[in-house]
Amino acid sequence: MSTRRIILCADDYGISPAVSAAIRDLIARGRVNAASVMVVSPSFNGAEAAALREAAGATAAIGLHVTLTAPFTPLYRGYAPLRRGAFLPLAATLRRAHLRSLLPASLAAEIASQFVAFKSAFGRPPDFVDGHQHVHLFPQIRDAVLRITKESAPQAWVRQCGRNAQKKRFGDLKALLLDRLSRRFRELAAEYGLRTNPAFAGTYAFRATADYPRLFETFLNGLPDGGVIMCHPGKVDAELKRLDPLTDLREREYDFFSAVTFPRLLAEHGVAL
Repeated sequence: MSTRRIILCADDYGISPAVSAAIRDLIARGRVNAASVMVVSPSFNGAEAAALREAAGATAAIGLHVTLTAPFTPLYRGYAPLRRGAFLPLAATLRRAHLRSLLPASLAAEIASQFVAFKSAFGRPPDFVDGHQHVHLFPQIRDAVLRITKESAPQAWVRQCGRNAQKKRFGDLKALLLDRLSRRFRELAAEYGLRTNPAFAGTYAFRATADYPRLFETFLNGLPDGGVIMCHPGKVDAELKRLDPLTDLREREYDFFSAVTFPRLLAEHGVAL
């Protein structure tokens, strides 16, 4: 059986000290091989960037996790629209994006500011670009993300979130929406000459009853060489609780990737990081 090499990307680096430390631990142990960084997070700073850069070395990719939803606040001081000083919530952002009522100049300025913050922290452009809560796929936002990626990090690849055609489950409404948004995203990325991953997996309902080990095996099945699996491992601290409802499930994912059985599971499926 030939070995498939995949990208297992831990999202939300920088959201809280405990999450960041957990992601660094997994990278240093070779359990994940990419991290996506939230440069707008209050907890992200130069020390967190230096620690991730050391853990990643030359073996793990570090990307920009473009963030444009509440409760986070913009880097660009003139950004609009805002709600109580923060970005709009996800639902409002998605609605306005589809109505094309976001402000293009404001979007571009904020996204460019996040690229500048990433380069200032890491001393180089990101290896790849994606979006918190998949905002980079939304109409209007995707145009700005792709254009600024081409200008600021032309060698980076951009995350499309469409599944392998053989893996589509029509009962997964979130994945179906991502499939649809990703079709146009891939077309635009190709027009800009930017690379995308061949397939994507990792979505699931963030419920306490989720059986993550079983779900992860379904993510592996049929994922081609170069495919991306999104994950959210971490430890819970007060800062995470303040900013995000996804808490205990992060610890469950972290424990799964930390277990001695995880490398064996990859090998059984003919997968390597």
